[in-house]
Amino acid sequence: MLVYPPDYALSEKEKTSICYLAFPDSYSGSLGDTQFSFRFRQSGGWQRSALREDDLDYDREAPLGLQREPAHYFGYVYFRQVKDDSVKRGYFQKSLVLVSRLPYVNLFQCLLQLIAPEYFDKLEPCLEAVCSEIDQWPPPVPGRMLRLPVMGVVIQAPLPAPLLLSSVYELDLFRCFQPVLTHVQMLWELMLLAEPLVVLGPSPAVSSETVLALTRQVYCCDYRPYFTIHDSEFREYATRTQAPPSVVLGVTNPFFIKMLQHWPHILRLGELKMAGDLPKQVKVKKLAKLKSLDAKPGLYSSYKPFLHKDKGLIKRLLKGIHKKRSSEAQSALLRRHLLELTQSFVIPLEHYMVSLMPLQRAITPWKNPPPIRPFQQEEFLKTLDQAGPQLTCVVKGDWMGLYRRFFRSPNFDGWYRQRHKEMMHKLEALHLEAISEANIGTWMKHKSEVEVVDLVLKLREKLVQAGRHHLPVKEETVQRVGQHITTIIGALPEDLQGVLRPQ
Repeated sequence: MLVYPPDYALSEKEKTSICYLAFPDSYSGSLGDTQFSFRFRQSGGWQRSALREDDLDYDREAPLGLQREPAHYFGYVYFRQVKDDSVKRGYFQKSLVLVSRLPYVNLFQCLLQLIAPEYFDKLEPCLEAVCSEIDQWPPPVPGRMLRLPVMGVVIQAPLPAPLLLSSVYELDLFRCFQPVLTHVQMLWELMLLAEPLVVLGPSPAVSSETVLALTRQVYCCDYRPYFTIHDSEFREYATRTQAPPSVVLGVTNPFFIKMLQHWPHILRLGELKMAGDLPKQVKVKKLAKLKSLDAKPGLYSSYKPFLHKDKGLIKRLLKGIHKKRSSEAQSALLRRHLLELTQSFVIPLEHYMVSLMPLQRAITPWKNPPPIRPFQQEEFLKTLDQAGPQLTCVVKGDWMGLYRRFFRSPNFDGWYRQRHKEMMHKLEALHLEAISEANIGTWMKHKSEVEVVDLVLKLREKLVQAGRHHLPVKEETVQRVGQHITTIIGALPEDLQGVLRPQ
């Protein structure tokens, strides 16, 4: 295994994972080049290589789906198989893998299309030259255009701010979802609820793209775009002594049908076939029918969707096919539909979370801010009649039942923890603002030296925390609190001033 740059530290376990994931897991006689991607767990935990400060700056500004993953790597593969009688097996097989913490699937696959053919022809000198060019690339900044020179061309791609979508990682949804267009809402529900799902495709390219297309549309606990029986986590996922974990697996080896029959949802995809103008759709089938390794394509699950199918969506997609609308336009239609579904589901939750915040007038400078009220599920559900998804979404169904199921899923716990953390930071920022606007002279009257010194220490700690957690506070707020500290210290005896002033 050749690694460039040579000084990049990968553990032996990580190198082994990359080697297994860089090649198709089951035999394929097809010749030529193919591209796919995978994601694997870093060995030794994320502490082994903590993110740098500029990485943290990027993550604070980037949309959640484009942030670095400190505990995982992404692998982007360019695989070539050509007939070669000089090789014992009769085929020449080689893969070039780009490893990154960034989920820029389109950008890196485009980069590999430039690099890999040259590498297969010129080998190491090509990689050395490319790595030298990549080393000069500027760090990514959300909201700015990436201009990346490599091999005599300049790759340009917009890197989005949090409210924009991105071409660096957007997939062709219409192509990815062609066999499951009539079940796309059911699959959206499975992702929303963090249900375990196996996607068995005819190739690593189909499996990995389908998994990425599914997990990019809604927050998802965990996913492996391409997974093999050699992966170190295979036993963890195949065990029947505990419930399957909340993960979406992309696989190609039919052996997984036998090993993962206890999983609640298995999507088996075949080669794309047309049924008239519409790609042939897989059918929803009972898991009990999934017995043999050559089981027919289908979505094997006993899950009953909470929401009704949006027949209008299928009609619009069919109309687009008849009019020979571009795949990009069809994908935009699908993406908009799924985004509206997600937003309609999340907006009531967001509105309710905001109502749990204490009123701003209740935040006073010299007392700890009031706590955020706890999330009461039944109280939230009572708000749906007046402010539920029906206000923004045409899809009908049992939205309340979907929320109840969501509350029991790991995705709710992850979403709530993140929102609660953001709200705590907002509360701390409002408290700091209240302190900055207070009359410090009035407060100091009739206060003992012990109380005054205690306030200095507390204010300093608040400023440290504001910087450490990057609280949403204005610079003038921080400066005014700093001036308060200076004023307080100046009013103390000289011996205490000497102790409290920075050395």
